[in-house]
Amino acid sequence: MVVTTSKMLPLGISAPDFSLPDTKGNIVSLDDFTEAPVLLVIFMCNHCPFVKHVLSVLVELIKEYQTKGVAIVGINSNDVVNFAEDSPEMMAKVAKKAGFTFPYLFDESQEVAKAYRATCTPDFFYLIKKACISRSDG
Repeated sequence: MVVTTSKMLPLGISAPDFSLPDTKGNIVSLDDFTEAPVLLVIFMCNHCPFVKHVLSVLVELIKEYQTKGVAIVGINSNDVVNFAEDSPEMMAKVAKKAGFTFPYLFDESQEVAKAYRATCTPDFFYLIKKACISRSDG
C-alpha cells in the first residue's frame, strides 16, 4: 500500500505545457517533442527509494522504447532545501552515472508537477499528440 496515492488528469485533455532547464542548463519544452508520436513524461527524483530501486531497469527500457520512436523526459520537482540530493548538480551526476539518454529537467517551482497532478515518484504520463491518453502509477 502506498502512503500517497496518485491523482489522475482526465484522459484526452491537452497535456500541460512545460519549459524547464535540463542538467546542462538548456531549456526543454513540450514543443521540443512535437515530432515524436508518443512522449513519456516521468516525474522522478534522486532520493526516492522507489526510483532508486527501478532506475537501472527503467533506463534500459527507455533506451529500448527510444529506438521505437518514443520520446522520454524526466522531471524532478523536489524541494532542494529539504532534499539536497535532488539539486540540479546532483541530478547531473545521477543522469551521467545511470546513463540517461533523455533530458532530466528541474521543476524548481513545482508548477509543472502541479499541472500534471504528479504526487509521488515515479509517476508516469503517456502523451500522444500532446494529449494525456494514459497514466500509470509507479
